[in-house]
Amino acid sequence: MTEEEVAANEETCSNPETPSLQAQLDEFKDKYLRALADGENARKRLAKEKQEMLRFGIDNAIGEFLPVIDNFETALRHADSASSEIKNWAFGFQMILAQFKEVLHNHGIVAFHSEGCQFDPSYHDAVEIAETGDVPEGTILQEFTKGYKSATRTIRPARVKVARAPRKTDLPEEEAIQNGQEGDQS
Repeated sequence: MTEEEVAANEETCSNPETPSLQAQLDEFKDKYLRALADGENARKRLAKEKQEMLRFGIDNAIGEFLPVIDNFETALRHADSASSEIKNWAFGFQMILAQFKEVLHNHGIVAFHSEGCQFDPSYHDAVEIAETGDVPEGTILQEFTKGYKSATRTIRPARVKVARAPRKTDLPEEEAIQNGQEGDQS
């Protein structure tokens, strides 16, 4: 360094405004980096929300086809006892049904089995309750409509019959009701 450069450097260091300028520079640099990070986070959040909305739309659209698939399956179950000509038609419809199920699978949507499982309101819709002591309370006895789910949510809950423990009745209380003694106050 030459003497002139050293003198200029000393003059800059001795300038009282230099520390405040450095502080402002650091502040602006910090604000810039924060704004950059906020922008990147916003971009990622919007991309994630877009993906979720797209997935939600696909799930809802496919959910509207599920009753059609149910009807196909029901019709094909009844075709087994029909004539050979109808069985040939049914074979073609089974191929179409297989294509529908492949589309569901390609979108990550699968049917789930419910009979014998414990009732879970996230996956099941109880449409009937039966009192029984044969199985634990909350066990699904029968599945009326198959449920479907994706990796992130339930597309359609299964409609099921759920077991409930038999209600216990106290015979003395029941006899008192029958004899009209419960409401008596003497």
